[in-house]
Amino acid sequence: MAPQIVETGEFAGWRIWPDDPFEQTVGPFYMRIGDDGPEMAFRAERRHLNGMGAVHGGCLMSFADFALFGIAHEALAPSGYGVTVAFTSEFISGAKEGALMEARGDVLRAGGSLIFVRGLITGDGEPCLNFSGTLKRLRG
Repeated sequence: MAPQIVETGEFAGWRIWPDDPFEQTVGPFYMRIGDDGPEMAFRAERRHLNGMGAVHGGCLMSFADFALFGIAHEALAPSGYGVTVAFTSEFISGAKEGALMEARGDVLRAGGSLIFVRGLITGDGEPCLNFSGTLKRLRG
């Protein structure tokens, strides 16, 4: 399914992928192409928190996996599809309820079938999670 443009609210003009039930449950996560390249974001809500009141590590890692594909969107052409074959992350700090969670990064290398990506998630501008991953481009 093609991405949908969000028409109202804080993320109006951003895109979501409504055909991914897990991302819609844990997110939704949003993506747009900004002046400096792909940007991904969501607003931390109570349902994203762990028992200590910080954004849950599993939520951050799910968002990072989503961000891998946003960062690599051009390299995933022409099909636009891929799968994560490797993923690493390091927790830097926690983010609280209400924080604007953002992810940005770079494609380090895009080969014939593998794409190497790295990125950083911030909460209200403060680094929270460093991540990298390898995607396998799917054809057709």
